[in-house]
Amino acid sequence: MRKIILAVCFHLSAISLFAQTLNVQVGNVTYQFPASQAGVMSYNDGTTLTAMGKAFALSEVDKMWVDETVVTDNMVSIVYSSSSAQVTVAGNVAQYVTPTLSGAHVSIAQTNTAAVNNDEITYQLSGTTANGSFALSGSYKATVALAGLTLTNPNGAAINISNSKRIQLSAKQGTTNTLADCASGSQKACVYSKGQLQLQGNGTLNITGNTKHGIKSASYISVKNLTLNITSTVGDGINCEEYMEIKSGTITLTGIGDDGIQCDLGGTSSTGITTGHEDEDTGNIYISGGTINVNCEYKGIKAQGDLDISDGTVSVTSNASASSNGNHWGGSSSTSSPEAIEAKGAIAISGGQIYAHSADDAINAGGNLTISGGLVYAHSTSNDGLDANGNCYIKGGLVYAIGASSPEVAIDANTEGGYKLYVQGGTIVAIGGLESGASLTQSCYSTGSSSSGGGGGRPGGGGSSSTSWSKNTWYALTVGSTTFAFKTPSSGGSTMVVSGAGTPTLQSGVTASGTAVFDGVGYYPATVSGGSSVTLSSYSGGNSGGGPGGWW
Repeated sequence: MRKIILAVCFHLSAISLFAQTLNVQVGNVTYQFPASQAGVMSYNDGTTLTAMGKAFALSEVDKMWVDETVVTDNMVSIVYSSSSAQVTVAGNVAQYVTPTLSGAHVSIAQTNTAAVNNDEITYQLSGTTANGSFALSGSYKATVALAGLTLTNPNGAAINISNSKRIQLSAKQGTTNTLADCASGSQKACVYSKGQLQLQGNGTLNITGNTKHGIKSASYISVKNLTLNITSTVGDGINCEEYMEIKSGTITLTGIGDDGIQCDLGGTSSTGITTGHEDEDTGNIYISGGTINVNCEYKGIKAQGDLDISDGTVSVTSNASASSNGNHWGGSSSTSSPEAIEAKGAIAISGGQIYAHSADDAINAGGNLTISGGLVYAHSTSNDGLDANGNCYIKGGLVYAIGASSPEVAIDANTEGGYKLYVQGGTIVAIGGLESGASLTQSCYSTGSSSSGGGGGRPGGGGSSSTSWSKNTWYALTVGSTTFAFKTPSSGGSTMVVSGAGTPTLQSGVTASGTAVFDGVGYYPATVSGGSSVTLSSYSGGNSGGGPGGWW
């Protein structure tokens, strides 16, 4: 004990004399106290040292030394190495942070209830382990920064945050970070947060969810700047509650066993949209930028509330067949309904580029579906391309919709429920025709000869059933001075309907170039050569549609 007392006295005098940093090591945790902040460090009854509010029992201290380390305030560093981890805690937050280590499994209890030095605590994770994890509990906001981390937990979640406050999960610029959880575990996701989860940073985050979801928040999720790759999951790629906001970055979801992105209500009823989304609980998804690529077994994007897309590039492919059993995660054994993009409420598209491909409705709204801008491709192999359970409004943008053969249509509204399709603007190509009884404020035309009030096979539900467009052929639709070139599918409804702000012209068998859109099946604007003119006839109606879509 006398040697410990002398060592403590020496170190205290040393940091005062040379204005350096006192390091106190307890197991695999090192606390760093800069002399410029430490002030008086009390040494009581020969057994306890207190520095910056942190008390140490000398019997637990393994080592103390003084060096010239520069300490970053509010920083806790965790470095993983094989079967162990080293934790370093900045002195100004030492009293608020209690690490517990078991091999490379690190658990942090954070006890502050307000910001420290007007900032939150940052936990920086780096290194590699195949048998480790990071867990965080607490009652205040925090940042988890990934700085070149490869972390696999063979027993549970890679990152488990039970702190119910807002957490920023950031991949630092220039770093690649890879996380995986165990199979057949009880965890809800590879990365789980009880509170709000802000995914950000200019680095890359790769995730594998071997038991259920890739990322799960019991509150909202927002995404900004991050390059996020979820390469395989049993459940959803990203699952959250309250609302989700995607502002920028690149999200790639592949090998997804259930839905790509799903947002549910957190409570029993919606709060409605709030200013700045403060305390919002709507089940809404807002996409205002970024690039999203989803390849999944069931629904690509699924909102229990509304879906609003104002910018960005969204590409969704659902791989399940329309008659497959609903054996997705948490599902029943009823018939599957794998729309590529679905909202239980309304869908509003005002910008961006959307590519949706599915066996069922490619894009389905439980309420109204409104397209006022952007580039929209919706291709269903067994149902409607665009389907609204309320009214469907086409007001602007470029829409290329493909429906299956009769009775399915390219663009459908719930006429059975007293709703209607309104074509009021935009440039439109609809293979499969339009819902019968549509209000066509903007003139529509079909390929082929006119018959029974319209052309192209089924105007008003009548006419010939002969195919009025050529399969796997490049067409060019010109409206004014702008041309949209598109390739037709190998199957679909019998009628091709086109519409534009002015009287359009259509050519078949063209050679096209320009800005590629819709996963390469279109160019917009396009430059074309060759081809032959296609006769267009006035079009006033279509089939009865595929009926209302569902939510499950």
